[in-house]
Amino acid sequence: MKIIMLGAPGAGKGTQAEKIAEKYQIPHISTGDIFRANISEGTALGKKAAEYIDQGLLVPDELVVDLVVDRIHQPDCDKGYILDGFPRTIPQAECLDKALAEMGTSVTCAIDVDVPDQAIIRRMSGRRACLHCGATYHIEYAAPEKENICDKCGSELHHREDDKEETVKTRLKVYHDQTQPLLAYYREKGMLKVVDGTRDLDEVFRSVVEILGE
Repeated sequence: MKIIMLGAPGAGKGTQAEKIAEKYQIPHISTGDIFRANISEGTALGKKAAEYIDQGLLVPDELVVDLVVDRIHQPDCDKGYILDGFPRTIPQAECLDKALAEMGTSVTCAIDVDVPDQAIIRRMSGRRACLHCGATYHIEYAAPEKENICDKCGSELHHREDDKEETVKTRLKVYHDQTQPLLAYYREKGMLKVVDGTRDLDEVFRSVVEILGE
């Protein structure tokens, strides 16, 4: 079971990946985690990645794939894994396919958590966070009792830069330009499965389980 999670930022693919990992007892792998682990451990690949990151440059696709392949060679991936946040582009997907083919394996399926842009903008721009205790709220779905005040500690709530509407729109544009073409890429390979991400988290997960099997 080798799964790629797709979906726009804020669609909920990370949450679904965590639920899949728990149910099927396979690792949830994100490129951010791989970068941090390799850099902190001082591996050869980590040192190469750090050279780019320290200069504010994007890590080349080939190096990202090398890091991912190194991770999926670890024993906890023997039963499968979930890749979350990678691949982001068609060249990355092609590099990954080539590397997996050399290992005698391939992706099982790509699951797209589909949520319309307007729903994502409403979902993300409504988030509020307490920087003091870490509690999170949503002005529509999980509002605090007092407007803009944390229920738990009474501190003022903040609207994080990443959650502001203009930032969300920018992130969505990058997704549509760079990552959305992957849907057609995996559809042509007969690997793409789509779930409606606008529903309750548990309902979305039930759809995912229908795809993957019990």
